Amino acid sequence: MPKIEFKLKSKDRELLINLTKTGNRASREFERAYVLLALDKGKSHAEITEFYNVSRITIWRVKKKYLESGPEEAIKDEPRPGQPIKHDEKDNADIIAMVCSKAPEGRARWTLRLLEETLKEQNGITINRESIRLLLKKTNVSLG
Repeated sequence: MPKIEFKLKSKDRELLINLTKTGNRASREFERAYVLLALDKGKSHAEITEFYNVSRITIWRVKKKYLESGPEEAIKDEPRPGQPIKHDEKDNADIIAMVCSKAPEGRARWTLRLLEETLKEQNGITINRESIRLLLKKTNVSLG
């Protein structure tokens, strides 16, 4: 299979060179910029894989994205979905309502451990103490 020549436009090459010398970007963005510059110099995929420690698929994706959308899109990170939310607004409201209510008989106030156990027993909400603490901190509700 004949090798397809890859050349950057001069303004794109300058942009990538300036980007690699300055700026505050993620390391993956620098890596992609270097891959494009290496392809422009005529380096083979094997050489780029060996030198920059990236996979052939990464090289292929960066090249494809550059040809479709330009240099800025080729080096940019795609947004990541993150961990899904485990507790909805109703659960958060139940927790806050419980904290604002009177402490159980024989207790002076709510503790995180007591909240965790009571939520599990009464409401069926399984949540750990740290998540409760962060929710209360975010909503500015005090246990004391």
